[in-house]
Amino acid sequence: MKKLTLNIPDNFEIDKQELTMIIATKLYEQGKLSLGQAADLAGIAKRTFAELLGKYGVSIFNYPASDLAQDIKNA
Repeated sequence: MKKLTLNIPDNFEIDKQELTMIIATKLYEQGKLSLGQAADLAGIAKRTFAELLGKYGVSIFNYPASDLAQDIKNA
């Protein structure tokens, strides 16, 4: 695994776990990480990660609207 070091201003009120979760959810939302990979990055269980996605405004159903429209059309 790669290691990344970030310099965050002292007045930025966020802890390491919260920042890691934000990054993991964004990468999941963009389709760059699977649910399991994002959970591993966040350092939590896959189920816990899935349950927390809503808190960050991310749907567990990570499909583009075009795919959903196509699925409905094909049903």
